[in-house]
Amino acid sequence: MAIRTRFAPSPTGMLHIGGVRTALFSWLYARRHDGTFILRIEDTDRERSTDEATQVILDGMQWLGLNADEGPFYQTRRMDRYREVIDQFLAAGKAYHCYCSKEELEEMRNRQIAAKQKPRYDGTCRHRTEPRPGVSPVVRFKNPLEGSVVVEDAIHGNVVFDNMELDDLIIARSDGTPTYNFCVVVDDSDMNCTHVIRGDDHLNNTPRQINMLMALGAKIPMYAHVPMILGQDGAKLSKRHGAVSVLQYREEGFLPEALLNYLVRLGWSHGDQEVFSMQEMTQLFDIKDVNKSASAFNPDKLLWLNQQHIMRSTPEHLAKYLKPQLAALGVNVTDDRKLAAVAKSQQERAKTLKEMAQNSRFFFEDVTSYDEKAAKKNLTAEAVAPLSAVLAKLSALSEWVAPALHDAVNQTATELSLGMGKVAQPIRVAVSGGTVSPPIDATLEVLGREVTLARLERALAYARGQG
Repeated sequence: MAIRTRFAPSPTGMLHIGGVRTALFSWLYARRHDGTFILRIEDTDRERSTDEATQVILDGMQWLGLNADEGPFYQTRRMDRYREVIDQFLAAGKAYHCYCSKEELEEMRNRQIAAKQKPRYDGTCRHRTEPRPGVSPVVRFKNPLEGSVVVEDAIHGNVVFDNMELDDLIIARSDGTPTYNFCVVVDDSDMNCTHVIRGDDHLNNTPRQINMLMALGAKIPMYAHVPMILGQDGAKLSKRHGAVSVLQYREEGFLPEALLNYLVRLGWSHGDQEVFSMQEMTQLFDIKDVNKSASAFNPDKLLWLNQQHIMRSTPEHLAKYLKPQLAALGVNVTDDRKLAAVAKSQQERAKTLKEMAQNSRFFFEDVTSYDEKAAKKNLTAEAVAPLSAVLAKLSALSEWVAPALHDAVNQTATELSLGMGKVAQPIRVAVSGGTVSPPIDATLEVLGREVTLARLERALAYARGQG
């Protein structure tokens, strides 16, 4: 069987990590089985759907690298198909027009509650043959009255629903627009979806959808309802827990593969392994191994994983994501080789690309001032001797490479009987403006001879003025 999965978000809000994890599971399952991954935008709720939210979905999926094999498909462009199926259901007696008013439905509900019954539509119009004058009817699906529906769920096992507990679902509103649950059924059937992986908040919709799929004569897909993600306090994930738009993680300097690595581990594991490449995830992930219980979102763990991926990435890969972070700070970089060298020098210590960019500005911008506290401590009259000596040694170097630069600094410290910090820190403040930089030899190599010597001369003049 050719595996076909789909991710079908509604653009009624931002794409959050819960939706991203569902997309990831669907994408990984399709990739592992050489299947097809479909992107479908369920935008029939025109009042709440926005173009901005749709664009965030598309941009987010692109940034994450969860490329679709088919789509994006938009439900609003498939209205003729939905109406065609509704007409088929009506003609075949699988659906009917319902003329009940809101007041009548509310009265029906109150009677059932008073009788301690589950509120549900009681089928008043199920056998009506004549229209009700002056009333625009809705269309209801004629749900089976007997038997049960078995949802074969790859995560939860078989879940059984009694058809008597399921009322006749509205599939078209009084203005003719189709409803969510109906559109999903037609789409899954038309797109030949073999596996439907989605949040477990959809589980109660599934028996109704299965009954409509059977009415269509469609093959029933395998379902997998993924448990939700909770905050660390056990409450439903919200903005205070980190439930922000997925693109916010891009802005904060997270690598897409690090975010995906974190999300795949929320409910799934492979031994004790924590760090996974995309290739490893694709080879190892199976939806049947996903845990039934909810997972808690831990921002500290995500940050740790991001650091691990930064450390393991190639400088060229990091440079691709570092460039827009620098651009956001007003630093536009055109030298990709230098950018990769900067990334290499910073990757052992940075937790995010945003932090890396903030700490890398001095590589691309002239240092016109010093951090006041750093200068007061390191660019003093006592720094004149080590700065003068190291400037002379660096000026005489024939080869501007890290080992030679390291030796020059080391020799200066030895000759002046100073600790390395007494030499390296004044140099660091001189070339970066502050006390934070990669190892000094790597920093000077990336900066280059001309820039380094000019900044040392300026710092030396500053230190002499402190005497």
